[in-house]
Amino acid sequence: MSLRSCLVVPARRRALAVSCAAALAVSPLGAGCRSGEPASSAGGNGAPPGDTEVPDAEVPPPPDAPACPEAASAEITVENARGALSGTLEVPAGCGPFPAVVIIPGSGPTDRDGNQAAAGIRADTYKLLAEGLRDRGVASIRYDKAGIGASVSAAPRSEQELRFEMGADDAGLWVKKLRDDGRFATVTVVGHSEGSLLGMLVAQETEIDGYVSIAGAGRPIGDVLREQLASLPAEDRERAYAILGQLEAGELVADVPQTQLFMSMFRPSVQPYIISWMKHDPAVEIAAVTAPTLLLQGTTDIQTKVEDAERLAGARPDAALVIIEGMNHTLKEATLSNASQNAAYADPSLPVVPRVFEAIEALIRQE
Repeated sequence: MSLRSCLVVPARRRALAVSCAAALAVSPLGAGCRSGEPASSAGGNGAPPGDTEVPDAEVPPPPDAPACPEAASAEITVENARGALSGTLEVPAGCGPFPAVVIIPGSGPTDRDGNQAAAGIRADTYKLLAEGLRDRGVASIRYDKAGIGASVSAAPRSEQELRFEMGADDAGLWVKKLRDDGRFATVTVVGHSEGSLLGMLVAQETEIDGYVSIAGAGRPIGDVLREQLASLPAEDRERAYAILGQLEAGELVADVPQTQLFMSMFRPSVQPYIISWMKHDPAVEIAAVTAPTLLLQGTTDIQTKVEDAERLAGARPDAALVIIEGMNHTLKEATLSNASQNAAYADPSLPVVPRVFEAIEALIRQE
């Protein structure tokens, strides 16, 4: 059974759930829902009452009921304050209305499919997630982040103007796009990695029916960066920690070592963005989310840990916490070996772990 056939449309959206049969019944064509049967009312075909034997040639067959559409994928755009954001809308086969999700991408120059070509990430994680949900009766929007792919015009004029909250504002535009489309009964936000925290901010500002965090950090980004930089040589580590402390205090740092590592992480133009990001503690933000919540985390994720998901769950005790054995950050099966992790990041033919779809379906059913 498809998910679409067993979902219950919330009462506040029940008016959208006009079935194909009901639409036909009020159609000016007058075909009704049983379009293959002849009319049975007495005298309706000009014959005497009770005379039901009318030659087929004298009564044209009623028009066929319109078929529900096939599954479709379409380009779609929304406008933010700077330009056009571009994405892909996946719509399942059928008449709907469908549950729908907005997939919020992770950090860095990530495109709508979940890839970063320059970094060698070609996993197609979001594309596979969207197509798998579509095949289960769930519509979705996935999109190029501002400044990436077909959304280049939606970015600020300079990196120095970029702020973390802009990502949440952009995601909120996609939620509204689905809300305004009568084909969709519910809207759930699905945030992956950095998108997990952005999704929390969206959930606080925009009406949504559900929230899903996948591989989201449970600690402030400053703590995460300290952990990632812990293996640096002592002198570099101390300098990096000092810079992080200044940024957490909201202070720009002018004296940044001119090395590839330090400039990639702490160049002056990116510091305002980092400062805006550091203001948000995921455990605090998720406590303010009122929508039904699902927390997904893999055990072989080398970017976020099970402890992150558990910290989020501690702040939202009513959330569903699903730990998936053997799933890495790209939502694919992987061990902790370098070869297995590299394949999961670079091979789009590897599927998303099925448990991801099952858990998201379960959350949508309860909305």
